[in-house]
Amino acid sequence: MPALNVEFSDRELEDLRQIAKERGTSMKALVREAAAADIARHRALQEGAEAFRSFFTTHAEEFAAAFPEDEPPAARGEAA
Repeated sequence: MPALNVEFSDRELEDLRQIAKERGTSMKALVREAAAADIARHRALQEGAEAFRSFFTTHAEEFAAAFPEDEPPAARGEAA
């Protein structure tokens, strides 16, 4: 299994040790869980952004009609 060496300050290591102890887990498991949670969060944000872009693109004309003041001047037929 691939591995990654990560450096922490003395304070960060002490904090990690304390948190791991409080949670009854190892530092390795704690760091891995944190990384996995961040990966999942990042994927969810990417998927949400893509869903929004898709929705916005599909309904662009409706948004333009509902919020004409937010359209660029060229889209409103005005000089820039």
